Amino acid sequence: MNPILALIITNVIWGAASPVFKFALTNIPPFILGFLRFFGASFLLLPFAVKNWKKMSLPDFGLILLGSFFAININIGFFFLGLQKTTSINAPIIASSQPIFLYIFAIIFLKEKMHKKVFHGLLIALIGVIIIIVSPLLLDGGISLGAKEGALEGNLYLVIATLGAVINALIFKKVLRRVNMWQVTFISFVFGALLFIPVMLPEFATWSFADLNSNGWVGIIYGVVFSSAIAYGLFNYGISKITAQEVGIFAYIDPVVAVAVAIPLIHEYPTPAFYIGTFFVFLGIFIAEGRVHYHPLHRIWRWKVVK
Repeated sequence: MNPILALIITNVIWGAASPVFKFALTNIPPFILGFLRFFGASFLLLPFAVKNWKKMSLPDFGLILLGSFFAININIGFFFLGLQKTTSINAPIIASSQPIFLYIFAIIFLKEKMHKKVFHGLLIALIGVIIIIVSPLLLDGGISLGAKEGALEGNLYLVIATLGAVINALIFKKVLRRVNMWQVTFISFVFGALLFIPVMLPEFATWSFADLNSNGWVGIIYGVVFSSAIAYGLFNYGISKITAQEVGIFAYIDPVVAVAVAIPLIHEYPTPAFYIGTFFVFLGIFIAEGRVHYHPLHRIWRWKVVK
């Protein structure tokens, strides 16, 4: 499969994830949902992992465990916590800061070449992300100070989640050169699910499976099948084939999908701050990429040519 197409499909799935999971979190606690999502997905990946299983070095095994901690427990744990406090359509815009961090870290740790034009464009995109983060403090209309602070806290949780995804991408970029992607993903899911157990057990004090309704089931099924088993497999395949700097740029698909799903599903609508922040994000893309209507589809043909 073409790695660019794999990353596009991945980000369409993850773009829809924020409103879908916010919908689910009205019924099921975040860490229980996180455990069920990855524990269930590990069973779906088990046949692929067994088929492609190869001996790995102890350092690689350690890197997989470290990467899974950032990819699952930090990224998804804080993602779910953030969704409980802020609007779901903010999540993909805040995640748009991933290319900035990924670009900087790739240059520092992976020794990839820096392009000043791209760097300056991504800094402008960061301005848009910051506007989204602080937007709760700019809101009025009778919203209480506590609600504003709660939404700001939720946005900051989403920033932490984004950093987790960036660190994971850098770690797995190296590991996936030596270890099969299905093997890496399976180990990550099992280890990440196990690390959720200590923080999910207290949630059973106020919740039980008898409380589970259709909202929760939607989140579990979407998380296990689509957002975990399918998306993570495609993501790991994609980042094993292209440079780390290119991976983060696909996150710009997410906001469009998130808004399209959030409006009918949970009745969330973009605010003026959302529009302003998004404008700066895509202005940064224009400066970085040199085109107004940027879409990563153009990279599919380029990848075929230089493959």
